[in-house]
Amino acid sequence: MSVQRLHVVPSRFAVEYLGEATFPEDDEWIALVRAPEGLTVVRDAPPWAEGETWIGLYGDPAKHGRDTSMPAAVVGPLAEAGVPVFVISTYHADLVLVPEHRLVEAKDVLAQAGHRIDG
Repeated sequence: MSVQRLHVVPSRFAVEYLGEATFPEDDEWIALVRAPEGLTVVRDAPPWAEGETWIGLYGDPAKHGRDTSMPAAVVGPLAEAGVPVFVISTYHADLVLVPEHRLVEAKDVLAQAGHRIDG
């Protein structure tokens, strides 16, 4: 396992499922994932957001670039602890979202696995 240095993204995110949509009605989204069963939209969660919000853990793109070990190294310990994740990969780095109400637990799990978390 490769030890990761992760940064907590200051934004809160909402992950929405739009079963019948092919594209969201607005352009306030961060990421779109289209699959046979529908569209998943990731967007900034407004401060008044109700329901589940997510916090992002972001790898260091300057250090890791296209290093594919980051998702495996981070998702493995979180999965063993039963912490849900939603992973978004970009060209430069990966973003692992965890439910906001489980952030402290996720940080503890990752620290115990040897990872460094800033923020």
